[in-house]
Amino acid sequence: MLLIREVFTAKPGQASKLAKLFKKMPSNGMKSRVLTDYVGNYNTVVMEVEAESLAVFEKEIEKMKSGKPDPNMDPELAKEMSHYTDMYLTGRREIFEVWE
Repeated sequence: MLLIREVFTAKPGQASKLAKLFKKMPSNGMKSRVLTDYVGNYNTVVMEVEAESLAVFEKEIEKMKSGKPDPNMDPELAKEMSHYTDMYLTGRREIFEVWE
């Protein structure tokens, strides 16, 4: 099991908007959650998903890269998502192996 974190530093005043937008996104069967900073760097928004394997995650990434609309996503949400890059300054991806 892998835990994938997409960590963003939002522009001032955009963190809650970005978090709400990420919360609306379909998880495509993967367990997901959205987190915001409580202590630490200001304006941090984290989208976390669990994937069974790197292959499963890579498959989702390829779907996003294709540019084709996600059939599970509401067209209005897809329109909102097209502007999410305007809400953050920087970001990174972290991938962890879960040991249970």
